[in-house]
Amino acid sequence: MLRISIAVPLSLILIAASLLTGAGSVSLSSLLAGGSDNTALILVASRLPRTLALILAGGSLAIAGTIMQMLTQNRFVEPSTAGTTESAALGMLTAMLIFPGMPVIGKMVFAALFALAGTALFLQLVRRIPARSVLMVPLTGIMLAGIIGAVTSFLAYRFDMLQSLGAWSNGDFSMILRGRYELLWIGLALAILAYFTAARFTLAGLGEAVAVSAGLNYRRAMLIGLAIVALASASVVVTVGTIPFVGLIVPNVVSLIFGDNLRKTLPIIAFGGAALVLACDILGRLLIAPYEIPVGTMMGIIGSMTFLYLLLRRGAHAG
Repeated sequence: MLRISIAVPLSLILIAASLLTGAGSVSLSSLLAGGSDNTALILVASRLPRTLALILAGGSLAIAGTIMQMLTQNRFVEPSTAGTTESAALGMLTAMLIFPGMPVIGKMVFAALFALAGTALFLQLVRRIPARSVLMVPLTGIMLAGIIGAVTSFLAYRFDMLQSLGAWSNGDFSMILRGRYELLWIGLALAILAYFTAARFTLAGLGEAVAVSAGLNYRRAMLIGLAIVALASASVVVTVGTIPFVGLIVPNVVSLIFGDNLRKTLPIIAFGGAALVLACDILGRLLIAPYEIPVGTMMGIIGSMTFLYLLLRRGAHAG
């Protein structure tokens, strides 16, 4: 109860800070006084959609990371360390090259299919790692991501689309407006699906032999998990770009505090992902105001340091 009493005010503070922070002037006093038409326009057309996009993206990426960790039985795996987001970017680039006039939902379908294929390839590679080394699994994913990213960069260079590739290679919410973030609501539907199938993922996380002996359809659970990861990653990449390490940091921290009962911890993980992305966005807007540091850059710095800490911590405990 104490943790909940702290979490709720913290979330409200972050949401309020996100709504009030930015180049345009929106103050709490002006809102309480009724505000001007310009203030209302900034709030409704820009700040509110941006805050909702941050919450939806952060929550869905945290859940996607959790599911990937369950499916691979490895705490250091998430979409940005398994080639999933890079595959989604390759799918989006492919859609733009083949069907330039395709609507956003079509690009998301392409991105999701490529993300699904990339994640499935990663899982096949993981199965071939001797003794399933804890550290080799994420390193394999990072190498796979590098290969896919290199292919994507080459195609973008070949067809003069490097600028477009750069626009979605780094998560940035500065261009989010009303009407340009709604695909992220798919993440909420996926979070609800993940919650109701949490018991299956918990069993799958114990290994195929244990899961099958407990009566779980392991193949079906894997397919559902892969679909959630692919769709969540694709919706974020298509809408705002790549945001690394959210699915790595949040599940590990929540697991240390609350344990591994996914049915109980999944809402906390979603909240934690939303809070982390909100905090990084607010910090990025404040550090060099009135300019911004993209969320992808902030998460890259914070996430890489946390990733190294977790790896070294696990290595020290193993020694």
